[in-house]
Formats: sequence, C-alpha cells, structure tokens
Amino acid sequence: VQLQESGPGLVKPSQTLSLTCTVSGGSITTNTYSWTWIRQPPGKGLEWMGAITDSGYTHYAASLRSRTSISRDTSKNQFTLQLSSVTPEDTAVYYCVRRNRSLRTYDYWGQGTQVTVSS
Repeated sequence: VQLQESGPGLVKPSQTLSLTCTVSGGSITTNTYSWTWIRQPPGKGLEWMGAITDSGYTHYAASLRSRTSISRDTSKNQFTLQLSSVTPEDTAVYYCVRRNRSLRTYDYWGQGTQVTVSS
C-alpha cells in the first residue's frame, strides 16, 4: 500500500488549504481501515486532524472540527482534506495515513507534504 499527498505548498492566510491523498495497492473502501490526516507543525508533535472510514463516516479533532472537512472519491481511490480560514499556525507537514482499526495501528504513511501559510 502506498499513499501520496498532493496539493499546494503555499497558502495565504484566510484561504482554504486543500490536500489530496492518492492511495495505491489497496482500496479505501476495504473494511477495517480508516484514512486519516495527521500534521506536524515545526518543532511540535504530531496532531491527529480527522479521518474518513471505509464506509465514508468522518471524524474530526474537536479543536479543528469547525474548519475541517474530509471527503473521498472512491472512483479515484483518493481522499481529500480541506482546512478553511488558515493562519500561520496551520503551517506544518501534512501526512495521510492508513489506520488499521482492528490492530489499532497506523500502518502506512505518506511521505508528507510541507504546507506553509504566509502572505
């Protein structure tokens, strides 16, 4: 299984950040897996942002729920993150990750993509 993030590396404040994760080697509708976005701001730890399950249900971090939307395109085997009203505090490396709910592990990670919020 491989995951690859794509999207702009620079976003202006107040705009919407949009990232897509393309999955190969496995279907995003396969039972047991959730497809997750995790980010790491510079000098800080990993932050779980939200996920979409194999059935299409979404879950979001409470601190980001009002600004976050995760969706999917099953025909392209992709899932997408949208984060609105960004500020420089949203500058981070963003990862798409597969979570195995049965094993309770994050077993496959994308390489990560740097997103900088700056005017």
